[in-house]
Amino acid sequence: MMSGIEQATPRLKLIQRVALTMLVVAGVVNYIDRATLAVANPLIREELGLSIADMGYLLSAFLWAYAFAQLPTGAMVDRLGPRILLTLGLSLWSLAQLLGGLVQSFGQFFGARVLLGLGEAPQFPTGARVVRDWFNQRDRGLATGIFNCASSLGTAIAVPLLTFLMLTFGWRAMFVIMGVAGLIVAAVWYLLYRNPHELALTQQENRYRTQGDPPGQRTKVTFREWKLLFRFRTTWGMVFGYFGCIYLTWIYTAWLPGYLEIERHMSVKYTGWAAAVPFACGVVGGVFGGYIADMLVRRGVAPLKSRSYPAAIALLGTAACTVAAAYVSSNALAIAFISLSLFLVYVTSTCAWALSSVAVPTNCTASIGAVQNFGGYLGGALAPTVTGLIAQKTGSFVPALVVGALIGVVSAGCYLFAVDRPITASDMDAMSDPQMHPLEVGASPTE
Repeated sequence: MMSGIEQATPRLKLIQRVALTMLVVAGVVNYIDRATLAVANPLIREELGLSIADMGYLLSAFLWAYAFAQLPTGAMVDRLGPRILLTLGLSLWSLAQLLGGLVQSFGQFFGARVLLGLGEAPQFPTGARVVRDWFNQRDRGLATGIFNCASSLGTAIAVPLLTFLMLTFGWRAMFVIMGVAGLIVAAVWYLLYRNPHELALTQQENRYRTQGDPPGQRTKVTFREWKLLFRFRTTWGMVFGYFGCIYLTWIYTAWLPGYLEIERHMSVKYTGWAAAVPFACGVVGGVFGGYIADMLVRRGVAPLKSRSYPAAIALLGTAACTVAAAYVSSNALAIAFISLSLFLVYVTSTCAWALSSVAVPTNCTASIGAVQNFGGYLGGALAPTVTGLIAQKTGSFVPALVVGALIGVVSAGCYLFAVDRPITASDMDAMSDPQMHPLEVGASPTE
């Protein structure tokens, strides 16, 4: 148990509330913007004369751009700060969204989707850095859960909201409206948010922010330090662990309505509501994962293990529930198991992002989060394609769900056995020795 715990001052509490509120709003806009193409799919294909294969390329363009943009983006967040990077990211993805309403060809649309992926890349690494900057170690889990729940909340809101906008104003206006909304959020973030060094903080406020962190923390990441992250087992455990988390998430994100209609023979009208329930459960799971992480830290569990163990256990539960959903005959039971799957996979997601704030030195927080997210979205980019190919080959979604569950089990093992020690600044200094073998340096035995 921690002793002599500093408490957040009223000013810090206000900063925390404002920052988390804006992160949730930006995250919801982020996920709504991802869904615009899927919602307007039939109308876009008809107007632009695109094939189903063309739409597949457009859908995947975002995912691949988003995944590979993670690698430099995290380091940029750590280098330039959340205020600048999220403002730039929001502005870029909102302009890309706006351009989506003006395109006249496949090539133009493809470019807009790539820009959307590039622009959205800073969102979650920024959230990880904001939580590290403004919250004490014992409070970071719940704060991470709050900003991370925007992903499932945005997904749950997206279909009904975008359908309303599309039917009321047309699909092009839907893109433009969301683009303008994002630009407004970017302006608000820039005007209201400040990085810690931009404010005159008191000694008590700085003690609260840094209590429990290793001493001698640097403020900005260097390219050498960013490269060194890839020489640690913990980094690769986080990458491969998150791969399974996002692979399973995107099976449901991309295929849940289709699965319910094709495999479960549900009507389109019923499917819309049935598909929204599991993602609403994901919102609760995201916050609950953060609560669990904080509770374990307050009970004396090492910060790293307070994240990695719940992430692994929840991912194993997701795998089990995914298999159960595949094999039960009752549609109601299937929805129940899918809802539990999404509840648990968002527990894993929150714990994974909370790992970013305790697994590495402060100046590498967004960098490790983005590297982890890169691994996750390689899984996210593969999941829709692999699931579709397996379902087409076998005539059933059951084998595809089982494959996803197996990937989840392997990824859970990565959290249990590879993410075993935090990376300290002294570890990184030692690893910079050219005589040191990769993955040879362990972190300090105490956490």
